Amino acid sequence: MLQAFKTYFQQHPLRTALFLGLFFRMLAVIFAKGFGWHDDHFLIIEASQSWVDGFDYNNWLPSATDPTRIPQGHSFFYVGIHYLLLKAMTVCGFTDPQGKMYVLRFLHAMWSLLIIILGFKITYKRSNLKVASYVGLMFAVLWFMPFMSVRNLVEYVCIPPLMFATWYLVKNDFKLNAKYALLTGLMLGIGFSIRFQTLFFTAGFGIALLILRTPFKYLLLIALSFAAMVLLSQGLVDYCIWGRPFAEFTEYVNYNLANATTYGTNVWHMYFGVLLGMLLPPLSLLIFAGFFKNWKKEPLLFWPSFIFFAFHTYFPNKQERFILPVLPFIVILGTIGLYQMVTQYHWDTKKWFRGIVWFCLVLNMIALPVLTFSYSKRNRVEAMCYIRAQKDASMVMIEDSNRDDFLMPPLYYLGKWGSVIGVTKQYPPDSALYAYYHKVEIKDRPNYVVFMQAENIDARVDSLRKRFPTLTYMTTVEPSFIDKTLHWLNPLNDNQTSYIYKIK
Repeated sequence: MLQAFKTYFQQHPLRTALFLGLFFRMLAVIFAKGFGWHDDHFLIIEASQSWVDGFDYNNWLPSATDPTRIPQGHSFFYVGIHYLLLKAMTVCGFTDPQGKMYVLRFLHAMWSLLIIILGFKITYKRSNLKVASYVGLMFAVLWFMPFMSVRNLVEYVCIPPLMFATWYLVKNDFKLNAKYALLTGLMLGIGFSIRFQTLFFTAGFGIALLILRTPFKYLLLIALSFAAMVLLSQGLVDYCIWGRPFAEFTEYVNYNLANATTYGTNVWHMYFGVLLGMLLPPLSLLIFAGFFKNWKKEPLLFWPSFIFFAFHTYFPNKQERFILPVLPFIVILGTIGLYQMVTQYHWDTKKWFRGIVWFCLVLNMIALPVLTFSYSKRNRVEAMCYIRAQKDASMVMIEDSNRDDFLMPPLYYLGKWGSVIGVTKQYPPDSALYAYYHKVEIKDRPNYVVFMQAENIDARVDSLRKRFPTLTYMTTVEPSFIDKTLHWLNPLNDNQTSYIYKIK
């Protein structure tokens, strides 16, 4: 069977990669529920669904009753697409939160297949079929790819437009015409509209075009096409919402400059470790070496990624997902360079190299199904789903008094919007919380309490029951295996058990 697969893969490498990629992505569509990070849910799903329901959850939009609101620094392009999708499903009578997320995960899975196709084609054009086959297979079944493919994460969703822009030049051996120049600028503009920070990729793209001596008229067409896309998606949209163009982008720049060291700071070499880990060491070390091997020969594959990587290495605010937009380009150029080293030095005949390859394959085969079947943030999502199913919830209270602040509940799954009362170290039950509870209109008072974490649970329940004598236990929601593992690896990952009580 293994030999039959190998033969078929050699004869149909792209078809094989697409089949495997689709298979594991469909598993992720079904099983990889929840959300991976704060941003891929609260800044996309929560915001767009609240607009569909006539509520502005994040206070991102102007308000006639609140003239103090200002732009928050978020592109409305990607979240706006979700608004249209969720609105269409709602109009069609499709209102189940989990059901709508199946649809969204499926659409994202289909979108991510472009990474496999374009990665294969770019590599084939710049190297050979064998190297392209390896790259296509990596993009199909690399351990984190299916899981990432179904997330609403702008850092990942922006990748296909950047790859399209690269492909338009590569397919024509860097000889542009007016059509592809316009398409290149359009794709770079779409990438920017999804993720503002891809502007540094575009800057590196421009450097590569200059190195390749692209005729000025095509440079101008790319710039005009890019500007037109950005003007429509950012300038016109922001003007309609805020009365001035580029209001959100301006606020995004100002906020990041003012808060460069406020949160998420890390050591300058953090992203080296992130990429080396994601691409599985020790093979990732050789891929990194291959990436730098052809920096002069392949400016279009090198400079956009390098400039993007260099900026994020320099900028103090660092989070692992920030580097995702250039990961496929590092894989492509790195694999091309690694193959050259393997053939030049005959590493394929060396036991140490074959040992490295097999070690990474086994590691990937273990991690791939674990992450593909992972229900991320299960305790927070299922807690809201359980309360929604009771059909009598007005709002929820989050008891997280082991912390200074409480974890935001994903109200999208509750189906109700409003202010959430949180019990914390800074805001305990015997503070102004009880008085605030009675100031809230009766219809908006929370009648369900979600206790986060098991630590001191009995004492915390007793403390709250003194204020709410009818507090009654309902159920317990356990975190998923991946959530428990992440918490074990790093206790800062607050993926713990949720205890649901009702105020009767």
